[in-house]
Amino acid sequence: MSSAKTLDLGLKSAYDELFMDDQGRKDNRLPKIYDILLSEIDEFPDHPYQVRMDEDMTQLVESVKDRGIITPVILRKKEDGRYEMVSGHRRMKACELAGLETIKADVRDLTRDEAIVLMVESNLQRSTILPSEKAKAYKMRLEAMKRQQGERSDLTSAPLGQKSDGRSTREIMAESSPDSHSQIQRYIRLTELIPGLVNMVDEGRIAMRPAVELSYLSEQEQEDLLESISYQDATPSLAQAIKMRQFSKEGKLTEEVIESIMCEEKPNQREKISFRADRLRQFIPASVTPRETEDYVLKALEYYQRYRERQRQQER
Repeated sequence: MSSAKTLDLGLKSAYDELFMDDQGRKDNRLPKIYDILLSEIDEFPDHPYQVRMDEDMTQLVESVKDRGIITPVILRKKEDGRYEMVSGHRRMKACELAGLETIKADVRDLTRDEAIVLMVESNLQRSTILPSEKAKAYKMRLEAMKRQQGERSDLTSAPLGQKSDGRSTREIMAESSPDSHSQIQRYIRLTELIPGLVNMVDEGRIAMRPAVELSYLSEQEQEDLLESISYQDATPSLAQAIKMRQFSKEGKLTEEVIESIMCEEKPNQREKISFRADRLRQFIPASVTPRETEDYVLKALEYYQRYRERQRQQER
């Protein structure tokens, strides 16, 4: 359906509603589904979610070939007469791969910020979302909500503004999100990381809490850290990340300091040795309690070490 025809239908619907009863008006306001040419649809600017060419996409393409699109996509009508994808990027890609020319769509009259909020909310239910995708999406949504409220949109480090009912915009977001308001803020902090470190968060090599601490480092400090990670083939623990943030705050986080911190032994890297209690008990007097066992074993090893030293001296 052409852009002009869709607009004409919208105007006709509004005119007809003047002569309807209440039930007719209610039915008339239900979503109208149109067949829209894929060539008339543009991607959402700065869309934070990736369309992955994986097994799920292969299955979706086969489903589209067999049954078509079951759930219509949501489009926004643009000022130039074209359409903008709000919700349904994967379905549109599947239609393209299936060789279809049109897609069933719910065309809505949305402002840019209304479209951003809807786009983020509709995609948060995906089964697999990378931390970097959530980070960008939450930041876009939060800034859009701030603009709608006429509030300041510098959200990455300063406290968020409050609504008249005492709730922050972040808290309001959490009501329709799978994450708490504090977790939402952590995700937004990830947008302050350089790409190399963000990729490590997506890969699971750097956990969320250390990543948040590292997000407070300057871009150059993060670049130096990335080089150290590559050289040592190790990522910073939470304790190390906190230490780096503190040195950065004091203006003392040099390459040498980063290297020194990264060389520190992590608790989970210390080698642990354990023994079965039943194997040890035959060599330990019954009077030695379980709590005293470690000291007893260490003393026995020290005695044995001295015995070996005496043996070596006699052999010389």
